[in-house]
Formats: sequence, structure tokens, C-alpha cells
Amino acid sequence: MTQPKISNKQNQSSSRLVAGNDSSFRILEEKLAKHKSQERSLIFPTGYMANLGVISSLVGKNDLVLSDKLNHASLIEACKLCNAKLSIFKHNNMSDLIHKIKTKARRKFIITEGIFSMDGDFSNLNAVSEISEKNNAIIILDDAHGDFVVGDDGKGTANYFGVSKKIDVYISSLSKGLGSFGGYVASKKNIIELCVNKSKSFIYTSALPRLLIDDAIKRFESNREKNRKKLWKNVKKFSTGLKKIGFNINSNSHIFPIIVGKEKAVMEFGEYLFKNGIFAQPIRYPTVSRNNARIRISITARLTNEHITKSLSVLESAKRKFHLI
Repeated sequence: MTQPKISNKQNQSSSRLVAGNDSSFRILEEKLAKHKSQERSLIFPTGYMANLGVISSLVGKNDLVLSDKLNHASLIEACKLCNAKLSIFKHNNMSDLIHKIKTKARRKFIITEGIFSMDGDFSNLNAVSEISEKNNAIIILDDAHGDFVVGDDGKGTANYFGVSKKIDVYISSLSKGLGSFGGYVASKKNIIELCVNKSKSFIYTSALPRLLIDDAIKRFESNREKNRKKLWKNVKKFSTGLKKIGFNINSNSHIFPIIVGKEKAVMEFGEYLFKNGIFAQPIRYPTVSRNNARIRISITARLTNEHITKSLSVLESAKRKFHLI
């Protein structure tokens, strides 16, 4: 029976394992596998669903999961689904990780983000990979905020730190650095096959529309390096400007957290920015800890010099108005 031709404007209306597969998926998955120097990749509808599906498929009873305290909510939920022993290590604290990885278990998994979404700081992947190697642990890296942004040709944080070969499983997003939609995992062939057969968030959901897959392919093949260079030029300009107006932001990425503190104060701060032409959402508990509310600014390649100059001017006046140190 011949599979009907699907227009790129149509949704397949089915799981990929039923009737929702398409040649475009294979093309994109081959590109993503090559992008991460892995044997295979698998596309999920979102990065959140990729984390849920992959981790719950790979990790099981009698395993030990070591998860960074500031990992994304999707990673936290995934860890809860896998019925393993969960150990949370202090954020980027390698001494705590070394202490907790000594726990006996069938298998050990270290789960971390590449760039942490709320603070904009990098995981210490050099140390993580060394600890993993010494303890025969498996590294699962969520690189949603580093993929297509850092490293050679945007290959991500592991490439940036020179430890690509030491990462066992890459999970990432197509909707951030690439600017499209969806999520994916890249790893060895046997791991991808396991995900195909066990990941409920892959099996029991409709496939992404071909329109979105084709869009991701188009963006992947476009001049991404030009946009990436523009992004980092903007990041440098914004970071330098923040320091000049008195903000002490400890971020080396494109994500800048401006810590305000109280929940009420951050809402007023955000409203002031919005009224003055700056769209930057307040982030409050439970996304961050209590009294650690912030404005999270994410720099993009589309910002002009005028946008950045105006943003810095508004932030400087907001800093005075709200008495931020």
C-alpha cells in the first residue's frame, strides 16, 4: 500500500509509528545526528516531551540519577517518572556531585543543562565529564540553551568545552537557537531505537506537521553562522553596557538575569520596563526560589544597536527608580 503524499501545509494527524511519518523527518534527523556527531537522532514534538520520553526510557529501578539543583522543570519531572533513586547535587558544585555519586546503584546517570535557563551560567562540563568517567556514569545533557548558540558552528556547550565525545545522550530544542519548533535527542543507534520503542511522549502523540519540519530544515541549511556572530556581537554590547550602568551580572551567555528579589517588586519592575518599550518577563517562585525573583533578558541576533542602547537607557532609569544595587 502506497503512503499518501502529504502536503507541507497538512498535519499528518497521527503518531509517526502509525501513519504520521514522512521523509522530511529522516532528512532532519540525519542532519541533527551529524550536527552532534552521533549515530542517530529522534525528533519529539517539544523539548519538554523529549526530556520526559528519553529519561523515562533509559533510567529505571535500582539506577541512581544525579541531577543539578537548578535543572529545568522538564528534567525534574522526567526524573520523577523513572522510579530511580534521585539525588540532587548543589548547583554546579562538583564536590557535592563527587560525594553523592559514591552511592551504590545498578547504573549511574548525571543529568545537567549546558546553559542554565534562569541564571545564564554554563555547566562545568569538563569536571562533570571527568567525574562521570571515574565513576562509570552516563551523562545526559540538556543543551536547549546552548545548541545552535555556542561551540564550533553552534554545536553546543559540549563542543565549546571540548568534551563532545564524553557526552552519552544529547537532548535539545529546535525552538530556541534554531528558531523553529520541536525537540530532539541524539545518541548511539541502540539508545535511539530504545526511545522509539519505549518513549511514551514519542509513541502516543501526533507527529509534528511537515510544515514545521521543513521550516527546521530550511533554518538548519541557512546562514546560521552569520546570525550567531550577530548574536554574540549583541551579547558583548549589552553585557558591556550593563556593567557601565552598574549591574553586576554573572553571565557569560546570552541570558542575563537581573535579580530584583521580592515578587511584588519584580512585577512592578517588569511593568515599568514594558511601559517604556522593553518586553522582559518577570520570573517568580516557583520557577526560582523565594525572594530571588528576577527579570530574565535573553539577547537575540535580531536586536539592532538602537534596541540595545534604548534597553540600557531604560534599565538604568529602572535601576534608580527601584533602588537596585
